[in-house]
Amino acid sequence: MPHWICLACAVEHPETPDPPLECAICLDERQYVPRSGQAWTSLERMSADGVAIELSEPEPNLFGISASPQIGIGQRSLLITTTEGNVLWDPVGFVDAASAEKVRRLGPVVAIVASHPHMFGAQVSWSRALGDPPVYVAEADRDWVRRPDAVIRFWRDDLEVVPGITIRAIGGHFPGSAIAYWRDGADGRGVALSGDTIFPGPSGKWVTFMRSFPNQIPMSAAVVDRVATSANAHPYDRMYGNFGNVIDADAMAVVRRSADRYMSWVSGEFDVLT
Repeated sequence: MPHWICLACAVEHPETPDPPLECAICLDERQYVPRSGQAWTSLERMSADGVAIELSEPEPNLFGISASPQIGIGQRSLLITTTEGNVLWDPVGFVDAASAEKVRRLGPVVAIVASHPHMFGAQVSWSRALGDPPVYVAEADRDWVRRPDAVIRFWRDDLEVVPGITIRAIGGHFPGSAIAYWRDGADGRGVALSGDTIFPGPSGKWVTFMRSFPNQIPMSAAVVDRVATSANAHPYDRMYGNFGNVIDADAMAVVRRSADRYMSWVSGEFDVLT
């Protein structure tokens, strides 16, 4: 029996003879069921259709992992490599023996973490393919897990998953929306992996914050302030989103400046006609 993968969000579901009737993640207001209706695939079917994993290297010891052709939301996973083991962030919704081997060649993966439920992808399947490293899920997002498994570990407080890499739940997009801090990234200045908990914009000079990106649902000023303040509790200079988007430098200041701008607009302070 296959483990079903939602075609819209690429989050894996339990092994059953028939696909589920619906994907709760896509029914939520932050995502959507396509007009064509709920549809399903599986790892085996995607492999037969020629889906493969491609690697890139945004900076030393940081690798991007993308599915080609794109599946689900289309996020790019990020893999931090360290002497203490590697961390896979925002796992894509596809893995097979060949793609797992590509990742294993970069060193052992000792932790898998998703920034929020939209990025769960094939997290348990990735763990099984890589020797059963723990999959860390924020306690606040426990009920969004679609494929329960013994490899899942729920966490609350700041957690150093390997020396020099700390995950922190800052909320906003989901109650457990998280970012990861990589102390040695950006030549020792520090890197934050933000998923779309905080979304680096195309200019590289601003970020944004949304409850729903596809449905364009904003957050309140109070929530954005809390998210930005919490994000800046640990130092970092560079920030990577989950679609190849990046703030190259001075990212902490960019987050604060962007939050202040966002708060002014949603509060009505910038309520002008031009």
